[in-house]
Amino acid sequence: MALRFEVLGRFNRARAARLTLPHFVSQTPLFMPVGTQGTIKGLTTNQLEEIGCQIILGNTYHLALRPTSELIDELGGLHKFMNWPRAMLTDSGGFQMVSLLHLADITEKGVTFQSPVDGKPMLLTPEESIQIQNRIGADIIMALDDVVKTTITGPRIEEAMYRTLRWIDRCIAAHKKPNEQNLFGIVQGGLDPVLRDICVRGLVERNLPGYAIGGLAGGEDKDSFWRVVAQCTALLPEDKPRYVMGVGYPLDIVVCSALGADLYDCVYPTRTARFGTALVPEGVLKLKHKAMAEDTRPIDPTCSCMVCKNYTRAYIHCLVTKDAMGSQLLSYHNLHYMLQLSRDLHSSIIEERFPDFVRGFLQKMFPKGDVPEWVCNAMEVAGIKISSCCAQFSSSHDSGLEKDAPTKKFDDKEIAFDDKYTLINKFDSRSFGDDEVAIDDKYIANQEVF
Repeated sequence: MALRFEVLGRFNRARAARLTLPHFVSQTPLFMPVGTQGTIKGLTTNQLEEIGCQIILGNTYHLALRPTSELIDELGGLHKFMNWPRAMLTDSGGFQMVSLLHLADITEKGVTFQSPVDGKPMLLTPEESIQIQNRIGADIIMALDDVVKTTITGPRIEEAMYRTLRWIDRCIAAHKKPNEQNLFGIVQGGLDPVLRDICVRGLVERNLPGYAIGGLAGGEDKDSFWRVVAQCTALLPEDKPRYVMGVGYPLDIVVCSALGADLYDCVYPTRTARFGTALVPEGVLKLKHKAMAEDTRPIDPTCSCMVCKNYTRAYIHCLVTKDAMGSQLLSYHNLHYMLQLSRDLHSSIIEERFPDFVRGFLQKMFPKGDVPEWVCNAMEVAGIKISSCCAQFSSSHDSGLEKDAPTKKFDDKEIAFDDKYTLINKFDSRSFGDDEVAIDDKYIANQEVF
């Protein structure tokens, strides 16, 4: 095992920890930006260090295709290749089973992909995935799992979960650098609590360095999303890091951290930047909107990033429709926002003010008190009183009198909530394609200016 995970502070399920990896000592909760092919689009590694990035992701599937793991290994590993001195995580390539399913054939042996580069077949087995990741050299490597969309039901979910457990043993056997790289297992099982339970217990028996919760953020309703996270974090070991894969909306990260998760990744902050959208405490700000054309304020007056200190909304509005610099500046700001959120989560837990931080976060994002009911119920399980943030309660409850409760045990049989509360943080939970509009126009922060 090549990591040390030390819990430094707690509030009920939530924890702040120090994660020591071969290349860097990180603080959790932590958002990890995605650099699919060895780069965060539009930003240099110096800029990533500048904004406090601690761990970045690379994609095994794409790096194996180009420039190839053999070349990366020959040139000294991905850290040296991309000039990144801090920690890295590589995924297994399993997610491509979902995102490139029309190019893939899944069997017990592995996954056969049709290369999007040259059309040739490429067999990715658990052994080959680990061998590629050993050559790439990331601090954390992920086991190859059988990934299915959470919206799928029936026997395919059970098949994928049991195959994931069989494949973890093949990954462990193939891993040649356990003293340099940390192999994480991935919990699968769809939205079925019984299958999730079987998978968690099976992985924990293998005593891995860390564990990921996979198969979420793929279109499931938000009530189901948080319940899966709550169930898995309650069962996973206290002394190992817990990573919720594919989660990048700020509200999701706050909720998952309250439920006991530690690590997150998503392309969302940089991808939505390329659509001209900035992350702000109130939600999102669409810089392409015509109201931005003469707005001389910074993106976020409370933000300390280089972009907010030096550029106006009007200037970035001018760029986002015509110049790549616009998306670069917004990517810088959005990642700064996510990493500052990570730091705020960590410090608020350490300083024993986490419930107040959560309430303040929700009050900024939902000033009218329209906090989604799924958030309210997740916070109840997390032992955090948020009635002062909710319109239906605020008139009869004084926030100063609220008392946070010890966390209650998660019950799989708790009732589901009204469908109208399945949307989150003003976005849905699906993954975005590069050609999709990321955010609905009606969800523009600071709507009073329009």
